[in-house]
Amino acid sequence: MKLLVINPNISGDVTRLIESEARRSIRPGTELTMATAPLGVAYIETRAEAQIGGYAAMQVAAELHADHDAVVVAAFGDPGLSALREILGIPVVGMTEAALVSACQVGSRFSIIAISQRIQAWYRETISACGFSNRLASIRALDEPLAHIGRVQEDQGERLVALAERAVRDDGADVLILAGAPLAGLARSVASRLPVPALDGVTCALHQAQALVDLGAAAPIAGSFALPPEKPCRGLPEALARLVGRDLARSVTSVG
Repeated sequence: MKLLVINPNISGDVTRLIESEARRSIRPGTELTMATAPLGVAYIETRAEAQIGGYAAMQVAAELHADHDAVVVAAFGDPGLSALREILGIPVVGMTEAALVSACQVGSRFSIIAISQRIQAWYRETISACGFSNRLASIRALDEPLAHIGRVQEDQGERLVALAERAVRDDGADVLILAGAPLAGLARSVASRLPVPALDGVTCALHQAQALVDLGAAAPIAGSFALPPEKPCRGLPEALARLVGRDLARSVTSVG
């Protein structure tokens, strides 16, 4: 099994954090291809940045998805997730949706622990779009600028743990999601210090991607995620243009 894991921001340090956690979450024989966005921002915390990250993820997936069995979008908020599901013939998993689904299987109410206050609005909208707003206990977030996104765990780890403890004590969280690719691996390292289960979106996404490949569901030929219609396009990278607006039946690759 081959999985393409895309970091939709430009931080190579964050990609390395994602890869480290992803490699702990794969089975023997599963291969990873790691990719970092070629354009965009160091980390995503606004709607505009999410749109850019989604485009970057689509560009990377278009270039690299062939010969892979599934794609993972490794940014909390899942930029580009629905679009990628629409244009690719293989499973596409987002770390937010994966973490939310897993959290609801573990407890009744979950809290999100995030890296910035500004990110909260986008996260709430993403949670609502996934249909889990009524299970959200709270979002608690750091309230100071991040000096180096690749070192947020080292620089802010104790504050993040304190936020997690408050979410359980004050907000009634049954399960915690330590959100965002820059926090990849933190849930594993602090789990023993927290009074309820803590989930990592990268871990959840990698396990679910492998499970979806095992399920072997056929690509849709009807419904809203069927291949989009052929139409002229301009100004897109060649690989993406082949997926967005031409004869999709010739260009979508599905690996069984």
